[in-house]
Amino acid sequence: MSLLEEAGKNCYCIPRQGTMKAEVMVYLNPTLYQSFVEDQSLQQLMDAASLEGVISPVIGMPDIHCGFGLPIGGVMAMDAKKGLISAGAVGMDINCGVRLLRTNLSAGKLDKSVLKQLVKEISRKVPSGVGGKSKHEPRVRQHFKPLINRGVPFLIEMGFGRPEDTKAIEDGGCIEGADIGAVSKEARERGLQLSTIGGGNHFIELGYVDTIFDEEAAQVYGLAEGMLTVLIHTGSRGFGHQICTDYTKIMKKAAAKYKVELPTAGLAAVPIDSKEGRDYLAAMNCAINFAFCNRQWVTDDVRRAFSSVFGKSDSHYDLGLVYDVAHNTARFEMIGGRNMLIHRKGATRSLPPGNPANPEQYRATGHPVLIPGSMGTASFVTRAEPGSEVIYNSVNHGAGRVLSRKAAKREISVDELKEKLAEVMVSGRSYKKYLDEAPQAYKDVEMVVDTFTEIGLSRKVARLLPLAVIKGEDK
Repeated sequence: MSLLEEAGKNCYCIPRQGTMKAEVMVYLNPTLYQSFVEDQSLQQLMDAASLEGVISPVIGMPDIHCGFGLPIGGVMAMDAKKGLISAGAVGMDINCGVRLLRTNLSAGKLDKSVLKQLVKEISRKVPSGVGGKSKHEPRVRQHFKPLINRGVPFLIEMGFGRPEDTKAIEDGGCIEGADIGAVSKEARERGLQLSTIGGGNHFIELGYVDTIFDEEAAQVYGLAEGMLTVLIHTGSRGFGHQICTDYTKIMKKAAAKYKVELPTAGLAAVPIDSKEGRDYLAAMNCAINFAFCNRQWVTDDVRRAFSSVFGKSDSHYDLGLVYDVAHNTARFEMIGGRNMLIHRKGATRSLPPGNPANPEQYRATGHPVLIPGSMGTASFVTRAEPGSEVIYNSVNHGAGRVLSRKAAKREISVDELKEKLAEVMVSGRSYKKYLDEAPQAYKDVEMVVDTFTEIGLSRKVARLLPLAVIKGEDK
């Protein structure tokens, strides 16, 4: 018997039962629903709905799949005064996120040999892979504390970026309340990875605008058909991972002191206003600022790579920042007149037109929402529609896995991966290293995106297609 009950178009409900204090709502279009396997991810949503202070409903995004604590593609809102905060409901890669750069170059006129040069030069400047260390390590060591406290504005003062970049980043590239004193020595030691993309599903992608769906918004965002684009997907690396690991242990131990009943160790949680809760927020904010700086430094390296290959200053080729969105955060937001702490794990904030938290230049349209596909498939730029408050102003952050990494390596062959990638250029020495990131391991990203567009909670602005993907090899 299915746990999910139909609750409207593309929407399914798990009513309150057992210890649940809130409903669960899962968003899937008919095709995704037919292929959806009711796995541990639904139980993880039900576990989240059992926590004290949770606001109904707990949300499952269309890219939902099993994670640690809260599923990836899970959104949990807590009452700001009476609720709990959970490191596992934010995730290991705090502020994993995506940014999009536009250019004034036509992808159709870009020679393949030049594309190869670009890939080679970007790969040379930006270390990748799980253990990749920054090429800017001396500066990172010298300025680590102000980078964490002041975020992207400080990095721009150091000469890595343009002043206008901050206008196209959530929170201007710096969230308040970061305190390095709340971060363990082990986490600080893993902080020498600024300007690296890591492994797994992180990447730098050279692509182009294939289709414009919303001319008005595309014009505001500076996007046009045929335009060469750059997507950058990376987060807080080992720094954020260690912070999540540390505070999951701390919260699990402290929960008994506050008489918090935990459904699972992965959802270890404490009262938001407890010492442990405040400390986690301060440490998490450090990781958020770290990740903003990471993507900013990578952006500067990418711009320098364009300049090296094409011969003129990077601004000659535009390379302006369209937007930078964060995943894996917990943040206080007012929705429906109620102050909430919204945990978004593998979910993206999507603010509708008129929301005052939008950057000024995107106030009328709503900010760009960037949804990357899997390696070799389309990515989308979308925007929120009025009414998205019912999903806590959130949308999916990607396509969502259908095969675990182990299963993908077991079930997908190198030849199948090559056939799927077709003409898309991939950096690295061996396709075998990327089998766990093959497109076949993921859901159809367009169906995932359409789950919300079909019910008027978001709108597609543009579709991007890849030309070349730079990925780090897992060690």
